[in-house]
Amino acid sequence: MSSTDKYVPSAREQAFLDTVENPRYDRDSINGLAPFLEERAPDDILSFYTPDELAALRALKGTERDVEERMPVKMTRHYFDLAKNSEGLKQLVKASPDETQDLAGAEDPGFQMDYSPVEGLLHKYEMGLMYVVSTCSAHCRFCYREELISRKEIERQDGSVAKKGLAQIPDIIAYVHSHNAAVAGNGELHPDSGREKLREILLSGGDPMVLPNSKIAAWLAALAEAGIESIRIGTKELAFFPQRFDEAFFKMMDGFHATYPDVGLRLMIHFNHPDEFLLKDENGEYIEEASGILKWHPETKRAMKGLVERGWISIENQSPIIKGVNDDADALRIMQRAIKRVGANNHYFFCGRDIVAHKAFNVPIETAWQILNESQKGLSGVETHARLSITHYKGKTEVAAVTNKPIPGVPGTENGVVIFKILRNAASAPDRGKVCIVGRNPDAIWFDGYADRVIFDEAGLFDYARVEAAASKAAAAKAGA
Repeated sequence: MSSTDKYVPSAREQAFLDTVENPRYDRDSINGLAPFLEERAPDDILSFYTPDELAALRALKGTERDVEERMPVKMTRHYFDLAKNSEGLKQLVKASPDETQDLAGAEDPGFQMDYSPVEGLLHKYEMGLMYVVSTCSAHCRFCYREELISRKEIERQDGSVAKKGLAQIPDIIAYVHSHNAAVAGNGELHPDSGREKLREILLSGGDPMVLPNSKIAAWLAALAEAGIESIRIGTKELAFFPQRFDEAFFKMMDGFHATYPDVGLRLMIHFNHPDEFLLKDENGEYIEEASGILKWHPETKRAMKGLVERGWISIENQSPIIKGVNDDADALRIMQRAIKRVGANNHYFFCGRDIVAHKAFNVPIETAWQILNESQKGLSGVETHARLSITHYKGKTEVAAVTNKPIPGVPGTENGVVIFKILRNAASAPDRGKVCIVGRNPDAIWFDGYADRVIFDEAGLFDYARVEAAASKAAAAKAGA
């Protein structure tokens, strides 16, 4: 089956799909800088940028430092109403010339395309990630998927260069059947990769929640029919446009659960800062309920309540720690406590990835660890489940510890060490649990900041064979040209 073939739903699928409603959603989004530069935005929103800020951004238009070429500008009215009273939220969606001051970084962070057996699918771990859409309701300036949102051309491992394509149901379902048949016929391990059954899929992008209910439902049903056991939906829509979680959406989810009750559903939400869901007064202080609990924005509270009440949906929050946005232990403490109190979970915090222009956004690795560690003081055990992860091309890697004292008799540890541990490893996970110990470097924002101070590396984090191969290939291509 190829993308040119028509996917035909089963009778069970079609019966479910026939119940799905598709309301229209008016996100009242501001797209691009033009509405600001040409003073076409609503009067209150025009004040989001100062005249000096707009002049600086206008001067970069058409140059290699054009911020909109790096990452399109987009913001919903709902998010503007939150961000106008929050410096962290302003930093999250507000374009700045600082973004393109240094454009160093990876076009394909983590060499994701090495693990793309079908266009739009990454089968990197025991699960698959699908790009089902290439936009969101608003755009985070530090977005890990800036190459997808900006529709940039990416070099694949086979040397071909193309924009990342979106997943198509016929291709994905054919791959799931093919992979799982090979696994079943080989003692429950794939004969080539050593992977087990592909049992979990993450719908990502972009943000799947910008799609109509019918398209989300079509993906859910097709994956369930193909034998996928758990489906995740990655979304920041609770922050950008919580009104999207309406009765029609919940009815669709209820219908899916009634049709496929054994398929697990996980919503991977992205709150980066408590200002995205907690209300503030005119003095910038969080508003308390009579009970002393901090008051949620009513639309966000309604949406979260609808999700939590459906106990068969697991809700997990994850967020990078970004310079000027949420590099604040107090803010992260408030966020973790509030999220767990309403019945959602704290899943991961991330060090910023090595995307193009990452130096404008990433805080040092050790600083991120210290911020998260400090934020979790005073929280209960269930509130502190989130770990700090940094994504190496070998897999998700935990920043497990940062020490302050030397290890007696071990050179290179005079100022303490950082301990990395591989959490999730590609293919058959041969390196899961292995560690790497490096001497501290408070300025390091990526692994290369520790390259000259590796003490112990059973994880192979500083074995750059894959990186060096890519660099050699690029150099050879340039020489040939």
